Amino acid sequence: MNVMSQTVKTPGADIQEETPLLEIRGLVKRFSLSGDFLEQLRFKGGKLVRHQEYVHAINGVDLAIRRGEALCVVGESGCGKSTVARTVMGLLQPSAGEIRYGGSRIDNMSTRELMPFRRRMQMIFQNPYASLNPRMTIQQTLEEPIRLHHPGWDSTRVRDKVAEVMASVGIAQDWGTRYGHEFSGGQRQRIAIARALAVDPEFIVADEPISALDVSIQAQVLNLLMEAQQQHNLTYLFITHDLAVVEHFGTRVVVMYLGRICEVAPTATLFSRPRHPYTQALMSAIPRLEDDRPQHLRLKGEVPTPVNLPSGCVFHGRCPHANERCGREIPALIDTAEGSQVACHGVEEGRIG
Repeated sequence: MNVMSQTVKTPGADIQEETPLLEIRGLVKRFSLSGDFLEQLRFKGGKLVRHQEYVHAINGVDLAIRRGEALCVVGESGCGKSTVARTVMGLLQPSAGEIRYGGSRIDNMSTRELMPFRRRMQMIFQNPYASLNPRMTIQQTLEEPIRLHHPGWDSTRVRDKVAEVMASVGIAQDWGTRYGHEFSGGQRQRIAIARALAVDPEFIVADEPISALDVSIQAQVLNLLMEAQQQHNLTYLFITHDLAVVEHFGTRVVVMYLGRICEVAPTATLFSRPRHPYTQALMSAIPRLEDDRPQHLRLKGEVPTPVNLPSGCVFHGRCPHANERCGREIPALIDTAEGSQVACHGVEEGRIG
């Protein structure tokens, strides 16, 4: 794993038991591979037929994010976690399902109707080298969202707000006259965090915000995100593939595989007793300096293509506990005694402890 545990602080945000801040219901996202209508036409058996092919990136995701928590989404590359993040933020339109924020459905809103929610929801992107406009100074970059969401503010008030947010993330004031290419990756990501905080959001989607950074910088950025959570009472949807980050940063964890949720659990519960076979395989792959750690679980086969999804449980082809039911029936998320949710027929039937 990339981050040394002794350098990262434990998050201290209190989670309020109330209506979820964000709810995702039956979310589906497909990407067409067939081109336009004429490109979809094929001759088959002497007849002209229409052939459509899709990448099934998200396949029926249900999720609720509570106020004040840091919900981490983990899984292999291509499992759909970044697609979930971009769909939540409205950068991608869902193929089916609903997204509700504070009780209001937002996935079917117009651009004008979404404006009040845009201020409350911000995003930090994975690549700090691509997320800053190379033609704008840092001052202009930070002023832009403030002027967009607060058109009535005068220049003095905007500059004061920029100075305040720069100070809160440890950015020197003289950075304002410089351009993005003059900074390192860690410095650029600090600027990106400052940009997200500039409009006082309550919910931030962080899509692998430290994966492009040097190991020595990753813990600094994580600590900055945790401090921002405490100071501004933020809620995070944190996308990552690094389980060491999850263990120290997350309040709850969502494990995804091929566009579906395998398991949802409090962080401590997931690391002490993972229930889903795929989660168990992920946990066993973490390097540990312990004599009594479980043996590394080797999964058979390869990850299926999201173009032709397997029937039933999407994991059944690689699962050592799969039976005939797993191959034909999609498992639903069920509650466990530990307070987690697991989508597994073996756990439901008591075959997997």
